[in-house]
Amino acid sequence: MKLLVVCASLDLTQPFSATPAWWQLLKAFYEIGVDVIAAPYQGPAIESLWWRAEANPAKWQGDLFKGLRDGLRKLTGSKPASQPTASNDESGMDKLVRRTVQTFITPLWARHLDGILTRQPDIDAVLILTAPLNHLVGVAAEIQRKHGKPVFYYDGDMPASLPSMSGFASGFRIYQGADPAEYTAIISNSKGGETELKALGAKAVHTVYYGADPDVFSPIPVPSQDIDVLFYGHGREYRWQWVEDMLAEPSRQLSDSRFAARGTGLGDIGRTQMLPYLSFSKLREYACRSRINLCITRQAHASVYASSSSRPFELASMGCCIVSNPYAGIEEWFEPGRELFIVHSREEAVERYRYLLSHDDERRAVGEAARARLLREHTFQHRARQLVQIMQSYQ
Repeated sequence: MKLLVVCASLDLTQPFSATPAWWQLLKAFYEIGVDVIAAPYQGPAIESLWWRAEANPAKWQGDLFKGLRDGLRKLTGSKPASQPTASNDESGMDKLVRRTVQTFITPLWARHLDGILTRQPDIDAVLILTAPLNHLVGVAAEIQRKHGKPVFYYDGDMPASLPSMSGFASGFRIYQGADPAEYTAIISNSKGGETELKALGAKAVHTVYYGADPDVFSPIPVPSQDIDVLFYGHGREYRWQWVEDMLAEPSRQLSDSRFAARGTGLGDIGRTQMLPYLSFSKLREYACRSRINLCITRQAHASVYASSSSRPFELASMGCCIVSNPYAGIEEWFEPGRELFIVHSREEAVERYRYLLSHDDERRAVGEAARARLLREHTFQHRARQLVQIMQSYQ
């Protein structure tokens, strides 16, 4: 199979949280024999051992737009919401941005993809990974009309991306002004979001969860596990209470334990030590040095059934002992009590940490069981095969 993939970004230096996952997915496509051509919607075209890169036809326009948007947010002091809220309406600024993009950027992408498909008629399908849906209105329909190729959209930001949610402060409102019905099928990371996608007009809906590449996220030997409890993640957006209950307050109560965090925008986290960001790969060392690794999932994901995020799979792939906040549908991936632990309050978190820190064998056994489950069911090769099966079913 040969795929043309439009990826939101291929640049790991930019703050797009799904980019590491897309690198792993594209690598997995290569490993199962799929020929991948990747074009970034934002930022530079980056070649790799696993895909051929096509140019971003609107790179300078996108860079200019991103700079203006970031500057405006700093000027206006825009802050992320603390809770997800229903917000179907677009602001005047949102409408202006969308219409400007559709006028100047969308035609560039339409011509660019048409050119690639004309030069390479052996491409079997087009897959769009989280590029803003309403920035590409009409493109999928034109590809199907002119080239007869199925076009699939994968929304990896579900359910926060839905109109019924307020979205992430760092992202776009992607469904306002979009036409999901023009795609062959919409694929997402959320089982619980399927109903709303159908209500938005999607002709067909599928769920493909996140996963992890066990070669990338693998256990490594460390001199010692000198960190007792670790959390890595960015911002308190939609999870401020659990950051307080699972990290900040326990760090104050368990004064003999070393708490650490790697991230930004976490606010007051008590006695927790902030670790330096030296590289993306350094996170693996931090996780393996930690006896307990926290999975604090944002409410938007945790409250909608089986809305997958990367973190549980990454931690499981490294054989970490995971303690998570309540996460609807987590049993779809891991068995609570055997492959990870769930806590429901700060008091339960403190007691669970105390217990695990004094029972090394049980802690290690849970981490080993989580990695074994990941290898059986949740690698990105599993996800790549599932996506290929979906796409081939429409040919």
